[in-house]
Amino acid sequence: MRNLLTDIAGVSVGHVTDLALGSGVTAVLFDRPAIASASVLGGAPGGRDTTLMEPEMTVERVDGIALSGGSAFGLDAAGGLQAWFRDIGRGTLIGTALIPIVPQAIIFDLLNGGNKEWGRFSPYREMGWAAAEAASSGDFALGTVGAGTGATTATVKGGLGSASMVTPEGYRVAALVVVNAVGNPLIGDGPHFWSAPFELNGEFGDRGYPPFPLSPDAYAPRLKGQRSATPETGTTIGVVVTDAPLTKPQAKRLAIAAQDGLARAVLAVHLPFDGDTMFAASTGEGPAVGADILSQLCHEATIVTARAIARGVYEAAALPYPDAQADWKARFT
Repeated sequence: MRNLLTDIAGVSVGHVTDLALGSGVTAVLFDRPAIASASVLGGAPGGRDTTLMEPEMTVERVDGIALSGGSAFGLDAAGGLQAWFRDIGRGTLIGTALIPIVPQAIIFDLLNGGNKEWGRFSPYREMGWAAAEAASSGDFALGTVGAGTGATTATVKGGLGSASMVTPEGYRVAALVVVNAVGNPLIGDGPHFWSAPFELNGEFGDRGYPPFPLSPDAYAPRLKGQRSATPETGTTIGVVVTDAPLTKPQAKRLAIAAQDGLARAVLAVHLPFDGDTMFAASTGEGPAVGADILSQLCHEATIVTARAIARGVYEAAALPYPDAQADWKARFT
């Protein structure tokens, strides 16, 4: 176990990171089409084929998932992944038409100081292809990489994190999350994480909780653009995957549980200018698990999502621009 999404067999992850642009793309690829669904709870989401992920919709399996910066421009990234899959002969065959299924979610990172003057067309389609080309079933980087490159939070630099665990029944559950929240992953001004109760092996600094009871200031809202006439937009997006066999409605329930992990890791979430979106996928084959096993998987999905969020912030590095938001390690180590 590497404490990464790629602890799930048949899953690969690839990044493209552009520090000059201040943005990037992360591709999650499945060796075989995976049962998938999604939960969208933020007030300002940006996504592609997220409606297709609803349990009542016909298509059940996806070839991959694209996560990207760039706001609505970043939705071009899924086209790059789709082209890559089509090039290798992957997709849903409808008559003679081969259509790869690649849903996507994006974060808003257009005001972080990077050079967004890209000309007529955005670079995200080519970045999507390159992220698919870079995908590996082994280790991958965390922090200021891929879709987490331009991520920020209310208090410290955001980023991309991942975490995994094994259920008592032996099923694996893992999450990959891009943390660009309007809210705050830290208790007050830090250094402690709201995810602290779930931390394993010092994966995000081993600071634990501050002494109880917490002061009222610890719960006070710390939001992007709090004192601005124009609220800044955010969004936390990600994917949780299990090797337990699930139906599409069960995958929807897993995606909802992942949103619970977001709510335990960031204060506050699902705000009007967040676009919080979590995908869930199953690579397992055979009869679907029962409700008792699904409940355990949902419990683990909540925890790995909360841990992945803290890891993404902990591993992030400030962007190389004047006045860029400081990262956690620069402030607290």
